[in-house]
Amino acid sequence: MKKLLSLLVVFFCFQQARSQVLMSLIFGDKLNSPNIEFGLDGGVNFSSISNLDSDYKRDFNLGFYFDFNLKNPSWIFNTGVIVKSTMGAKDIAVYSLNDEKLDAVFAEGSVKRNINYFNVPLTIKYKFNNNIYVKAGTQLGLLSTAHDLFRQNYDGEDVEYKNNIRDKIHVVDAGLVIGAGYRIKTKYGMNIGLQYYYGLVPLLKGDDSPNQYNRSLYVTAGLPIGKGKAGKRAAEKAAQEKAPEEGTTLPEK
Repeated sequence: MKKLLSLLVVFFCFQQARSQVLMSLIFGDKLNSPNIEFGLDGGVNFSSISNLDSDYKRDFNLGFYFDFNLKNPSWIFNTGVIVKSTMGAKDIAVYSLNDEKLDAVFAEGSVKRNINYFNVPLTIKYKFNNNIYVKAGTQLGLLSTAHDLFRQNYDGEDVEYKNNIRDKIHVVDAGLVIGAGYRIKTKYGMNIGLQYYYGLVPLLKGDDSPNQYNRSLYVTAGLPIGKGKAGKRAAEKAAQEKAPEEGTTLPEK
């Protein structure tokens, strides 16, 4: 029953995330205002696992963001959802699968760990006058899927085996985020940035498990969606409010 409920929660979150990205593309202009910027961002991330003999692995990330202008125009609250965010590591030493045939096939192979999360960054940005910004905060992650991919060239053929390890990984991940970027000087702007995630929650369940944590460096580009339409709509509204109401008579001097 617990496994069934977990699968239902993950499926619901995945469907919700996909729906949110689709809706954001269609109604992006409705999500922008003079004090709120909405957009999509994505790029590549280089992830690793601390205290594990392995190498970093590269994956792509995709999500959406919100920038909320605070009272001081230099300060911005940034959040959103990284819908596709795979962490893990590669070139992990092969371990036993408790199956003699599988162990024999992959004895000389390698393992790549893929851990998929829905990540929610919560950061504060400080924007300088030269369009460079820095940011810091936290990031929360909800586990979606996790598996170890065994690979080996066996008798001249590349073979793979996926070992599901989701039940061994903590469902919630959390850590610290620091980053920096640049706002390209165009009409509506485009953000190019670096962001480093330092996990603070142990990756594996169990008191006797090694203290391993997620680490990831994100290289991203963010593009506002619908900001042009939102700006045009706001300008038209302001013009209508300034214009005298139809049928009113101006007072005589």
